[in-house]
Amino acid sequence: MYLADVATQTGIAAGIGLAVGALGTWFLERARKVAANQTREDIIRDAQREAETVHKTAELAAREEVLLKRSELDTENSQIRNEQQQLGNDLQRRESQLEEQLDGFKKRDKMLEGTQKNLADRQKVIDNRESELERILHDEQDELYKISGMDPESAKEMLLDRLGRTLRQDTGALMIKHEAELKEKQEVLAREIIGMAAQRCASVHTSEMAVSTVDIPNDDMKGRIIGREGRNIRAFEKTTGVDVIVDDTPGVVVVSSFDKVRREIARLSLIKLIQDGRIHPTRIDEVVAETEKEMDTHIRKLGNEACQEIGVADLHERLVHLMGRLHFRTSYSQNVLKHSLEVGIITGLIAEQLGLDAHLARRCGFLHDIGKAADHEMEGGHPAVGAELLKRYGEGEEVIHAAAGHHDDIRVDYIYTVLVAAADAVSASRPGARRETLERYVKRLEELEALACGFPGVRQAFAVQAGREVRVMVDSGKVNDREAMALSKELARAIEQNMTYPGEIRVTVLREMKVVEYAK
Repeated sequence: MYLADVATQTGIAAGIGLAVGALGTWFLERARKVAANQTREDIIRDAQREAETVHKTAELAAREEVLLKRSELDTENSQIRNEQQQLGNDLQRRESQLEEQLDGFKKRDKMLEGTQKNLADRQKVIDNRESELERILHDEQDELYKISGMDPESAKEMLLDRLGRTLRQDTGALMIKHEAELKEKQEVLAREIIGMAAQRCASVHTSEMAVSTVDIPNDDMKGRIIGREGRNIRAFEKTTGVDVIVDDTPGVVVVSSFDKVRREIARLSLIKLIQDGRIHPTRIDEVVAETEKEMDTHIRKLGNEACQEIGVADLHERLVHLMGRLHFRTSYSQNVLKHSLEVGIITGLIAEQLGLDAHLARRCGFLHDIGKAADHEMEGGHPAVGAELLKRYGEGEEVIHAAAGHHDDIRVDYIYTVLVAAADAVSASRPGARRETLERYVKRLEELEALACGFPGVRQAFAVQAGREVRVMVDSGKVNDREAMALSKELARAIEQNMTYPGEIRVTVLREMKVVEYAK
């Protein structure tokens, strides 16, 4: 019994424990749900507050942007209003100016109307007076016709015939009078024109020399110029065609040649060799070749400077080069380029006095002696050579004719040829302009070189030692040693037969073979 009660009580206690545990579990679950709901509500409230904060921030930013835009628009509107106001003021000012001008035009129109009315009234009065005068003259003519007994046509013919005879007599007398006066004054006037042109042209007269000097730093350089057994000086003289005189004169070496171009090339080459210090045959050939190229550039520069000085443009490059070469050509010791410039200036001045084309006259005078720069390359005298060159390079008929006829070799067809001939005579006959002795000497040397170059196989010929020696370089491939000996004798006989010269002339024929190869 007692065990049964204990069991019953244990069961009841267990049931009560289960019930209490279930109830506690329910309360715990409910508490968790309440806490979860509270947390959810807190999150929702926080989210709402944050959303409201973001919304307000965005609203404030939008308002600030709107205010900024409104401020910018207000500023732009203010500027536009100011500009419109300024334009309005300008328009008002222009309108007032136009009104003032319109008022002025109206006043002028009224004045013009009044003036035109006055002129019309005066014209009516003048027309009335002219008609009255014509009527009076007609009546007087009719009265004269009645008195003379002639009709109007006969009277006109008689009057015109008498007037014509009187005019012819007066005109003939005036023509005879003026013709006599012109004959008396024409020679004086021509002299005055030419003299004035010559006086206005101040050209330098220089005396040409046949030698140039080269300064050397010390006398030891003379030995280096001569070289071992004279090989350097022989190579230099053979390459340049000049005489190099090395004597006891301290600090100076003399370069001698009648050809100014050849002498200048030799002088410049010798200066370069002295400055360089390397003096031997190979270096001599290189320096001389380089100097020849520089001389060609220098000649072209001289031609361009002369063209600019005389005012002659659009000249062919070949003609410019030939004019530059005339700087190194002399005529009776007168520099031909200076002479050409002087003739061009004088011709232009005379043409101005006569009312002709001064520019064309200067061109004719400047180019008249261009044949002297190429007469050794072409057959004929320098007038014919110059005319051929000018025709070849597109010059006008007046310029060509002036070059061909300035020595009266052809019939004169253009007035510019006469002016060039007169200016050429003025330039050549001025005191101190020319010396005939030196010109004859140079011409003799040129003839000597030309005679030597005429033999077959001759490459170059140089007249040296003031014409007492001619050095002839032959082509070793065309002339052998025996033929070189025969050539020297034939050339000596030709000189004796064709030339006149003082003393004797030594003929030296040089034959050598030079072989050059480059190691690459």
